[in-house]
Amino acid sequence: MIATTTFSRRTVMAGAAATLAAPGIARAQARTLKIGSLLPRSGFFAQAGQSMHRGVLAAPELLKELGYNVEIVHIDTESNADVARTQAERAINDGCHVLTGAFDSGHTLAIAQVTEQRQIPFVVNVAAAPQITEQGYKYLVRNFQTGGQLVTNGLRLIKDVMDAKGIKFEKAVFLHANDTFGTAQRGAMDAIWPRVNLPIELVEKIAYDPRAQDLSVEVTKIRSLNPDLVMCVTRASDAIKMVRDMVRQRFQPKAIISPGSPGFYDEEFYQALGPLADFVMFGLPWANPKSNMTQAFEKSFAKANPNNRFAVDSFNAGFSFEGMLIAADAFKRAGTTAGPQLMEAVRATNLPEHIMIGGPITFDAKGQNPNIGSALVQNLKRVPTVVLPKDVALAEPVLPLPAWQGRS
Repeated sequence: MIATTTFSRRTVMAGAAATLAAPGIARAQARTLKIGSLLPRSGFFAQAGQSMHRGVLAAPELLKELGYNVEIVHIDTESNADVARTQAERAINDGCHVLTGAFDSGHTLAIAQVTEQRQIPFVVNVAAAPQITEQGYKYLVRNFQTGGQLVTNGLRLIKDVMDAKGIKFEKAVFLHANDTFGTAQRGAMDAIWPRVNLPIELVEKIAYDPRAQDLSVEVTKIRSLNPDLVMCVTRASDAIKMVRDMVRQRFQPKAIISPGSPGFYDEEFYQALGPLADFVMFGLPWANPKSNMTQAFEKSFAKANPNNRFAVDSFNAGFSFEGMLIAADAFKRAGTTAGPQLMEAVRATNLPEHIMIGGPITFDAKGQNPNIGSALVQNLKRVPTVVLPKDVALAEPVLPLPAWQGRS
């Protein structure tokens, strides 16, 4: 049987002291793997956190069909790294054998410090900061690309779509948030752009505050530079501001492409912008629409979340599910919930059947999955649609960007 539990920061953790005092063999003999899912379901990152949470809600049915026995504890980090750290401690005290999470890189690093000290496996499902797998954590693996991989793959896809459509971009601007993720992506862009040999002049890199009321100043600067390609690292709320200010200022580039960031595929983006949300592109790891497991998971998702669209949530939901799958499969192979033995099994993961585009889920010596692929996804009729690579594409890319005016 698969059970679920929910608690918040304010929950009184009855029995925590007893859990700490219990002998290790009690944990090792557990027949059910207890997984703590730590996500920012409220606060600044709530849009993405709720999207990932819907994937966690959809996980039990498919995991049960696959023969795994787990209990899931749903934990809100409240978009706060200090809360994430405290909640990780509480989850372990409450008997969680594995933690997954946590979307934001700062939250993830805070949790990693706890799991390393407590010798509890931590499966990172979404978080891109390179240092997560560069600090020598022994109880952490990441089933997600690093910021550098996101940017590298995103830039390669820009070259691929130029070739596919026979279009040329003369000048580009890179716009990015000045938060932890955006700054890391800027660093990756600084390092990678000179090596990718794209036939484009990168004329400016512009940082912005994602909490600003609008991006009119930044868009005015971009407009003055008149690039035909705008590359951006955004989240949904600031992506909305960017598009609105472009429309107000009648700035019309040939393409708007994110080489590896959220924002363009969130339901909030579609609801706020309607037809203006269409035709932007983003290069990201994405659910393989032609995978049998993706199709099975989509059915579970629809039952668990009847008011939400899998096409929109598939990135966040897919990685959430894979985090659970990695933990459950390791538990089944290890036959124990003891931290060191369970972590050994996690590191030995080899899952050829999964959801996201790419090869088998495996981990290198640093705990990084090197086999995750990327797709170029374009919003078509308010649906994020894979347009490259061709073997998993569902539609042809549309370029240049159709005019803002006259859309319906």
